[in-house]
Formats: sequence, C-alpha cells, structure tokens
Amino acid sequence: MLKYHHVTSSRAFLSAATVGEGPPVIFLHSNAGDRREWYASMKGCVGTTHQAVAYDRRGFGETTAEREDHSAIADLIAVLDAVTDGAPAVLVGCSMGGKIALDATLRHPARVCGLVLIAPSVEGAPRPDHPPGIADTVAWAQAAEASGDPGRAAAAKARLWLDGPLASEGRVGGTARQLFLDMIGIALRTPAVGSNLDRAPAYGRLDVVTVPTLVVQGNLDFPHIQARSRHVAATVPGGSWHEIGGVGHLPALERPDEVASLVSNFLARYLG
Repeated sequence: MLKYHHVTSSRAFLSAATVGEGPPVIFLHSNAGDRREWYASMKGCVGTTHQAVAYDRRGFGETTAEREDHSAIADLIAVLDAVTDGAPAVLVGCSMGGKIALDATLRHPARVCGLVLIAPSVEGAPRPDHPPGIADTVAWAQAAEASGDPGRAAAAKARLWLDGPLASEGRVGGTARQLFLDMIGIALRTPAVGSNLDRAPAYGRLDVVTVPTLVVQGNLDFPHIQARSRHVAATVPGGSWHEIGGVGHLPALERPDEVASLVSNFLARYLG
C-alpha cells in the first residue's frame, strides 16, 4: 500500500508516495506525466527488498510551489533526506527525469548507486535535426500548443510523446491514454513555477559516471532521442542498453510490467 508524504524544499511542497522497505529506488517522471506515471511499475518491482519512491516535481501532479528559480537536484535531495534512511539510491528516470538523475549523479555521486535511464534528456546534447515528416508533425504540435486550447494541446502532446512520431495517431488507447491526458492536463493548467537552475552540461561528462547504468529506449520514439540514448549507453563506463519494440517515449505507461521486470533484474544483478 502506498504511503503519502509532503516534503518541503525551499518554497515548494513536493508530493511523494512510497511503497516497500529497504534501500531506496527513486522514480523520476517525465515532463509529460507525474508520479502516477510510475505507480504500476514501482509496485511491481520492489517486493520486500527495496523502498520505491515517486514524487511530483514542481509544476506537476499534487506538488504546490511558489514561483522561484530552483534546483531540481536540490528537490530530489530533499526527498531523499525526508523519506529514505540516507542510503545511496538507485535513480530511475524517464526523459527529463533521466536528466535530473544524471545531473544528480554527477553532482552528488555518493548519494547514487545505480541508474536506470529511459529515453533520458541530457544537458548539452546536440539539438535535434528532424527529418521532413517528423518536422511537419512537430510543427503541427507546436501550433496546437500555442493555440491556447488546453484540450488541443494535450492531444498534440499525446500524439508526440505517447503514440510516438514514428507511429500513427491514437496508437495507444485505454487507461494509458486516459492517465496521460489527465497528467498532462494538470501540467498545462499549473502556473509557471520558475526556472530550473541546473544547467551544467552533462553530455561531455558521461564517462565520469561510475555507477551501474541501464539505458532503455522505445523504438517508436524520436530518432534523435534514440540516438542520444544509444550514445549514453555506449559512453557511460559499464553502461548497458535495452530496446523495447513497439513503444514510444513512455514505456512505463505502455508496458509497466516490462519496466518493472527491467528494474527488478537490474537491482538483482548489480545490487542484490
């Protein structure tokens, strides 16, 4: 059963949920979700061996925050200090959550003992150069987001980040799409919370990461994100790679059991 917490970090109250007992595994959501993105996976992978933690970042889910420039890494450390026993954590991050996981590992290496990165963003990575077909889809989505219509903007984000630009619109339906639209709807309605100050480039420092690292990528995601993920897996010493076929940017929504299995196997192999 999930336990709920509110963690203070500067002028924010971060809403967190935990399940299980033991060494901590922290789940960091994408910019298209909130902590619920991970619920099905985290419940399926911890058993009685680890404590799983997921929290809503500023601007997402049930977290509340006054507008201020802030550090997403400092928020993560505040959660670690508040709801774990202080042991080094495994960080599981998707997209922007993966960026925060990498940044935190580089800044606070003693606080992290492993990484599972799903389609991670990386500060300092090359900007995308979309092929024509995808560029047209991106332009359409940007116009929808600029329209001021929250429903149209949410549908455009679902097209890009849930269905995937290499698949047809509406590919993912059912409860996964309903959850996505609910999470992104909250993010679109939340007032701006200020700028994230964590801007130190990580792309050229990946060889400094020394913890076990698994990079996971769906093959229906943007080509530049797939290439970036492969670069991370190949550059981090001891990094490994796993591709999930028929999935876009958010495998934890589409294949939560498969993500849970990947995390469980990672924990057993490197930290068992």
